[in-house]
Amino acid sequence: MNEKGAKLVACPSCKKKGGWFAGKYGPFCSKRCKLIDLGKWLGGEHVISEPLRPEHFRAADEDNIGSLDGSLN
Repeated sequence: MNEKGAKLVACPSCKKKGGWFAGKYGPFCSKRCKLIDLGKWLGGEHVISEPLRPEHFRAADEDNIGSLDGSLN
């Protein structure tokens, strides 16, 4: 934790530690790091490995994470 009580996290792009979630670009430390990450997604360097299937939602419900469909049970 830093002096303001914010949890210290590593910026996903540059790995510098700080209370980035409290900032304007959280979880990134700067606009530059945010744009670098966006470029990796748009360029195909970052990808989601597999599409979500119904089993993923059932597993989440069974783990008491809650419903992922947005309804309140």
